Amino acid sequence: MSSIVVSGDTSGAVTLSAPAVAGTVTVTLPSASGTMAVLPTATGVLAESAGGTGTTTGYYGFKNRIINGAMVIDQRNAGNTVNNTTAGLYTLDRWLIYGSVSAKFRVAQSGMPAVNSAGFSYCIQIYSLANTTVSASDIYVLSQYIEGYNIADMLWGTASAKSFTVSFWVYSTLTGTFGGYVKGGSTYTYPFTYTVSSANTWQQVSVTIPGQTAGTWNTTNGIGFTVGFSFGTGSTYTAAANSWTGGDYYGATGQTQFVSTSAATMYITGVQLEKGSTATAFDYRDYGREMIMCQRYYTQFGLEQASSSLSQLGVAYQATTAVFPYILPVKMRSQPTVSASTTELVEWQTLNTYTPTTYTLPTAQQATQSPLIAINISPSSMTAGRVYTLRATSTAGYIAFISEL
Repeated sequence: MSSIVVSGDTSGAVTLSAPAVAGTVTVTLPSASGTMAVLPTATGVLAESAGGTGTTTGYYGFKNRIINGAMVIDQRNAGNTVNNTTAGLYTLDRWLIYGSVSAKFRVAQSGMPAVNSAGFSYCIQIYSLANTTVSASDIYVLSQYIEGYNIADMLWGTASAKSFTVSFWVYSTLTGTFGGYVKGGSTYTYPFTYTVSSANTWQQVSVTIPGQTAGTWNTTNGIGFTVGFSFGTGSTYTAAANSWTGGDYYGATGQTQFVSTSAATMYITGVQLEKGSTATAFDYRDYGREMIMCQRYYTQFGLEQASSSLSQLGVAYQATTAVFPYILPVKMRSQPTVSASTTELVEWQTLNTYTPTTYTLPTAQQATQSPLIAINISPSSMTAGRVYTLRATSTAGYIAFISEL
């Protein structure tokens, strides 16, 4: 078996050896100069900058710092459309929409408008509701806040700050150069652009963002940084693309204003943020793991409507207060607030019904070292020591614990 040895300019060599079997193996080199592939070192290490782990142990999990990047979890809306508001609104899990004027675009979890070669089943649909004129101070965005714990190893704000790559798939009825951004608070922003050159065609986009050595970046349970897509941003909040700039920006200068075209429709999926300068294959996590990661920030329980419902049992410890304990699937990011549909209490012993006069929901208490939580509900004329059940007054009843960033 013969071999070809290619020596380096200074040291090292690559040996090409023919297989010890009959037949011919063809390796086609690129037609232009450049790097055909980035190979591991002799010890089997592929650098993080090339999409590897930087270790000999191989893939180590949580490559993708975006949660619900494949758009598979939608606890709040179950695929129903949601219009943007001026207060900001969570839609699919972990994804927030905001607009300076309400109801200028809407979003929903969607099936794929066409087959995607990467195998995704869901995406987020963004639909423009009007021919909106974007004023200088207007902002229309879809974004995700990333918790500080999840980006601490990026070492931003130090001389060792790591670069990372944002990649995603996009399908749009509207062509043009669109904008996005990465930002840390209101101190530093990295606007970027991406071009959709063919309508109604899936294409993958990747943007590599150099590590930011300046500033102070949260590395605990607050906002580490934000990744966002701009669908309309005025001149006050846009800056030149592809460089870090001081200040609070939500898009890139000269970007296409998506909300200015009524009925324009865009689909985004496969959003990934990974350390290094190479966009690698999407980090598919199993559905259960993705759900648990979402439930750190938002957990929703359904409530039954039947008169003898066992939705959630609690106990009245005095005539005006009942306590209902919940075991959460995961310890939440911080002590949550509580939201609920219209509910009522039923005494389990007598089946008498009580309508709560007040929900002291924001006083929900999360146990320090476990995912145990209790809420207090305050109707009147209960019997202390008796068991009550909490039930919904409609078929869509729920109670939710919220600890978003």
